[in-house]
Formats: sequence, C-alpha cells, structure tokens
Amino acid sequence: MKILVQKFGGTSVDTKEHREMAVRKVIKAREAGYYPVVVVSAIGRAGAPYATDTLVQFLKSIDPQVPPAPRELDMIMACGEIISTVVFAHTLQTFGYKSIALSGGQAGIITDPQFGDARIREIRPQYILRLLEQGYIPVVCGFQGTTEPEDTHEHGAITTLGRGGSDTTASALGAALGAEAVEIYTDVDGVKTADPDIVPTARTLDVCSYEEVAEIAHQGAKVVHPRAAEIAMDYNIPLWVKSTFSDAPGTRIVGRQASEATYPRITGITHTGKIVYIRLEIGETEYKPLIEREVYRMMARAGVSIYLVTFSNRSLSFAVERKVYPIARDLLDGMVVPITFEQPDETGRLAAFYIFKFSEGLDLAYSVQRPLLRPLEQHVHVIDVNASVIESCTMVSVITSGHRTMPGVMARIYALLTNAGIAVYQTADSDMSVSCLIPESEVERAVRLLHAELCEQTPKPIEALS
Repeated sequence: MKILVQKFGGTSVDTKEHREMAVRKVIKAREAGYYPVVVVSAIGRAGAPYATDTLVQFLKSIDPQVPPAPRELDMIMACGEIISTVVFAHTLQTFGYKSIALSGGQAGIITDPQFGDARIREIRPQYILRLLEQGYIPVVCGFQGTTEPEDTHEHGAITTLGRGGSDTTASALGAALGAEAVEIYTDVDGVKTADPDIVPTARTLDVCSYEEVAEIAHQGAKVVHPRAAEIAMDYNIPLWVKSTFSDAPGTRIVGRQASEATYPRITGITHTGKIVYIRLEIGETEYKPLIEREVYRMMARAGVSIYLVTFSNRSLSFAVERKVYPIARDLLDGMVVPITFEQPDETGRLAAFYIFKFSEGLDLAYSVQRPLLRPLEQHVHVIDVNASVIESCTMVSVITSGHRTMPGVMARIYALLTNAGIAVYQTADSDMSVSCLIPESEVERAVRLLHAELCEQTPKPIEALS
C-alpha cells in the first residue's frame, strides 16, 4: 500500500474554489495509485466566520477580565480544524470518493497534556490503515490531538499543538503510516531563495536538505515548520512543498546525500520579524556571570526566549521578539541582584546590590526601588546596571551549508551591508546560517541586496563569498 500524506494550509481551503483545487490534487494522487491521507488546517484567517482567531475572540469577548481556561481554550481552537475537515471530506464525497473526517483523537494522535502547545507522544495508525483498506480517503484535523485518559480527564482531553501544528501532524502521520512521502501544499510553488513579496525574481529550489529547510523555517520563512522537517529527517521521509494553485513540481526535501545538490552552498536569504535589542551595562566584575545567570533565569521563568546573545567584559546584549519586549522590560526594570562576597572588600562591605535601570521614562520600577536601597549604601554597594534599547530591528539571514569550512564569509556579508549604508547592530552564525541584526526600515533593501549578490542565478557555492 503506497500511502501519501497531503497537507493543505488555510489558504488552500478558505473558499469553495480553493477547496476544489485541493481536492483535485488528492484525486490525482489516488488515480496515480496512492492511498491519500489528507491533513487540513482551519478555514481562513482572522475575521472569517469560521477562522480559529474569530472563534477565540468570541470566547474572550464574554468577559475580557476572565481569561478562558487552557482546556476550554483548546476545545474552541480545535473547532476551526474540525469544520475544515468535515467540509473537505464532504467535498471529496461530492466528487464521488469515499471520505471520512477524523479529529486528531480519532486519528490516533496522542499528545502530552500541555494545552496550547502539546507535543505528540505517539500515533496509533490502526484505524486510518483500516479505513484505507476499505477504500476511504481519511481527512484528519491538523493542529490537534488528545491526551491519554490518565493524564487529565476520564475520557482524555482535546489538545492543540501550537504554531505549525498541522505541518507537524502531517510529518508525524507520514512516519507512523510508513508513507512514501509527505506533501505540504501552500500558496507558493515551493521553497524560495527569498520572500517573493520582497524579491519577485526569487527562484524555487528544486531540491533542499532537511537541515536547510529547518534552518530556513527557524530564521523566519513560513514554508515548513522546523519540527515537521525534523520528524521527516528522523524517519527519512521525503517532504515536498508544492502549490495548491499550480502544477509546478515544487521543492523536494530529502537527506543531504540524496539531494544531489552541491555542498557547501548558499541556499537563500530570509528575514525574521520585529525584534528589540537590549544591552545591559553590567561593568567589569568577577560576579558578571552570576548576574547574567539571574537574567537568563528570569527570562526563562517568564517564557521569554532570547537570542543573538553577545558577551563583553562589561556588558551583556541580547534580542527578544517585540511582542514580548514589554514583559522583558518589566521584569528587568528595577530588578535587584544581590551578590555576597566571601570576605569584606577594601571598603569593608560584604555585598553588592546590582539594580537594573532602563532609559528615562521606562524606569518606573527602578525609580521606586532605588530610593529604598539608599539607606543600605553604608553597608553594601548599590550599583546601577543601565539598559539601552534599540526597538525597531529585524534579522536578515543568509542560509548556507558548510560555510564554517570557508574563512571570511561573515566578513563578506557584513561588508555588503555596511558598504550599502545599512547599519549592522549584531552578527551571529550557526552551522547553517549567518545572521545580521539591522534596522527594520532596511530589511527589504538588505534582502534584495544579499539576494542579488549571492542567489540571483543559482544557489552559489560558498567559495563565491571568498
């Protein structure tokens, strides 16, 4: 039995015309001898009557002062996919094919009880396999699963998988069913060398490695969720990214050895949205690692992810997403980190209090805390840690493979940007990318410049940068 998992995103199922185009993709696979298993996202976007965001806003509007319980919030968030699944299955039936709609739980998707961001523990595929043998085309809700009864409630509870959950569901089903491949259908015809809204000439890659597409996703491109690529890589399942609205072959995503691409190479240019860059002037002190550790601990407890972390002898710098910056600022402003010395210093003091201060106008907590510490200054050092902020930033990344084997790659990218008058606040690299933090106002110019220099004809070998 040749099983093919086909996942259709929200833009592929938001209108009758689009759904029928998606259904024809499924029928084409069936006629080619495959046994399709379909995964669908919710219909439409915010404002549409059946969109997940619309349903959530309806629930929250009952009383804005009383947030919904996570369990009930997941139940209503799952409704969008359920509606979409039923509509898609019925559309297949109107085309003359036996089809059945399945919730995540009915499809055997078992998750942990982390409402809103559950992880798949296992998939029990027996029911889907039985349906395939009976000639049905199963249509499965993406983005959701169910807990084991003993985890939460007597009959289990509906959970949602968080951002990218439908992609993850498709890859996980592909692994559990031993699928020939997983096809991710979207509104673009494959993995592009850049955002086509910024670079209209961006090309579609014929082939891409799992590692490359995961890095592209991590660095901002919304093509395939990184977790979906990781599952496909773990089980060596070919992924395809295709367009619902064209017959273009799309991008094949496989292991590097099977990709037939030349490595090392430059794959494409991505950009990540709205970022705030924070610099903390701690000063030269042997206790700087302890102070930094407390910053990390506070950010982690609040669920704030930090990246582009940079150390110097006197400072700590890092970036956060702009949407969580108010949380980070409120945590840090006025925060006091006490340090106890092993023995009195030359002034006879046994401790120091480091208090964090944001720029004027943002330092409400500091302005309250600082006077309270003043009476202690006879016995302890009270040291201000000034925080400076650059709010309107974004990150542009060159996706590469093997650039660490070639010296000068970062310098070349840095020079391209700065020679064009684009400020670079910070740089970072990983095994698969080189990233620069730049002003948000310059992101389109930076992406176009880097794409023109590095990707305009074909994905270039790394040597082209030297």
